[in-house]
Amino acid sequence: MSMIRTEELTFVYGEKTPFRKVALDKVSLEINEGEIVGIIGHTGSGKSTLIQHFNGLLKPTSGKIYVDGEDFFADKKKLKEVRFKVGLVFQYPEYQLFEETVYKDIAYGPKNMGLSEEETDRRIMDTARLVGLTPEQLQKSPFELSGGQKRRAAIAGVMAMEPKALILDEPASGLDPQGRARIFDMLRRYHDEKNNTIILVSHSMEDIAGFADRILVMNEGSVFCFDTPPKVFSRSRELEKIGLAVPQITRVMNRLNEMGCGLGDDIYTVKYAEKLIRQRLEGV
Repeated sequence: MSMIRTEELTFVYGEKTPFRKVALDKVSLEINEGEIVGIIGHTGSGKSTLIQHFNGLLKPTSGKIYVDGEDFFADKKKLKEVRFKVGLVFQYPEYQLFEETVYKDIAYGPKNMGLSEEETDRRIMDTARLVGLTPEQLQKSPFELSGGQKRRAAIAGVMAMEPKALILDEPASGLDPQGRARIFDMLRRYHDEKNNTIILVSHSMEDIAGFADRILVMNEGSVFCFDTPPKVFSRSRELEKIGLAVPQITRVMNRLNEMGCGLGDDIYTVKYAEKLIRQRLEGV
């Protein structure tokens, strides 16, 4: 069953002004329940505009969007309900931390849902465990945490609302390699336990390649392709033509193939490249 589905979704900024710009142009797609989807595209491709439609922050200029089977723009009363179903984490979410303690910050969303203190506490402790925050850290001010811990605490605030779909815009942006790894390990644990839909926007092909079940490539407000990582990265030269940098290992393997190695055009992880090279060497 689809979690999010769009039909001919179109959005125009500055309609009827000299600054009119079509940000989304007849986008039709379907994201399934429990699926991990990566969204990539150059700056201005429509990524951020698209995800803001998924939880009703933006209303389509034309076209339809369905969340959990419902066209929520058909009934304004359903907007709040949909926003609880689809959690959106903006880039640098730690800048939005404001409470006295980490515990209170994570509690903000569940309390707005009208949950009891017992249920709110359960969600906070469960989410803290998932993101790797200790009970002691929950009682600290958010500003006493490291950069990576702040990021995880901010994401936990959305997770604690237990949305059916979690959308993250560049969740590892600005973090060092260790911090990036922790964010993706945390998201993998979250998905393994909850089996919720995860939609991840990123400029990093490496991040997307090793994490997503399917990859949506946006280009100039339209869907360039939406497929599994092997099929998307088999079109690496087309991706480069629209301004996207494919994973480093893909570029290396493409060069080896140009030299006559014939290792395939769908290689996008170091692990897979190593496997193919070992097989080739052992067959010699």
